[in-house]
Amino acid sequence: MPVLFSALLPPDDVVEQVAAALGDPGDGLRWEPPERWHVTLAYYGHDDPGTRAAWLADRLAGRRAVDVRLEKAATFPGVLWLTVAGSELTPLAHAAGADAEARPYTAHLTLARFPREDPGPATRWTERLARFTSRRWTAGEVALVTSEREPGGPRYRVVSVFELDRA
Repeated sequence: MPVLFSALLPPDDVVEQVAAALGDPGDGLRWEPPERWHVTLAYYGHDDPGTRAAWLADRLAGRRAVDVRLEKAATFPGVLWLTVAGSELTPLAHAAGADAEARPYTAHLTLARFPREDPGPATRWTERLARFTSRRWTAGEVALVTSEREPGGPRYRVVSVFELDRA
């Protein structure tokens, strides 16, 4: 069974805005390529896509689209990420299953990974992106995504899309 998670996918112009803010990142961090950028709502681990899609469709039925904006950078141990603003995002993530996870939900978009023992390069990026703000967009769909291991990093594939109510 594949590894599954649900996510919001930023629109192309927001991806371009983030890429422009990064420029040529270098710095010795392991950068996530823009085609893998997403805001995880919930992680399901190894699961059957059909069963999870049916479950997710039921949980998301009638949920409203959410306004989202990417903002300044921050870090978890070993991870550089952009914060995600949007007051309706946490309830949506909990509906998608984030409330079943052991740690509290923190909306973010992963930019890069680094050795936990050397956060220096990531600290420079949090300073550089301290004032970054993307345009606000309305996330009108949730994607169910598979993550497949490949040389060079995971490959993500959208297996189902769930429309959110835009009314």
